[in-house]
Amino acid sequence: MRLEDQLDGLAELGLPLAAGRTVDELLYSWPRVAYERKPFDLLLFTLGCMVEDEPWERWFCDRAWHFDAECVRGQGSYVAIARQLCRISGLPDALSGLRDHVDLGAEEAWIEYTADGRRVNWPIEVRDDWADLMVVGYLIDELEHGDRRFYVRHNGQAMTLFFLDDKAAERLNTLAGERVISPFPG
Repeated sequence: MRLEDQLDGLAELGLPLAAGRTVDELLYSWPRVAYERKPFDLLLFTLGCMVEDEPWERWFCDRAWHFDAECVRGQGSYVAIARQLCRISGLPDALSGLRDHVDLGAEEAWIEYTADGRRVNWPIEVRDDWADLMVVGYLIDELEHGDRRFYVRHNGQAMTLFFLDDKAAERLNTLAGERVISPFPG
């Protein structure tokens, strides 16, 4: 299937390329044949990534994020996770007053934020540099709204998260010819 046809199908489901992103930028990362050999496989991964060319910090899709769960380096790690979840949910300000404390050596960590007028503080289980997926699930619970939720496509220690409604997720699985995404476990 042509890359452009895959992109059209994903855009109809709520996963369009971000404003200003181009097919040429996708092709900078991978050759066309890699995207077209197994339709949707590589493209779903790439949509969650940043463009690999200057200027930096440009995402391919506003409703996808490739999340490597082995990402905890210290202070600010969970704030960064929360901000990415807010970005792909389309609610950039839903979690305000974000702050975290991460001391890997002392095995102490927590995240704190305000959501819907409530101040929330979650203790975080420290497991080396791995994110506490239970706490990630708590953040996700704060951001899911209406019939839209986080879906996940696993990729070893990493995953690509998508923010879709249930019907779009079902249609994506049908379009891809297999169950490529499932609701984030929570």
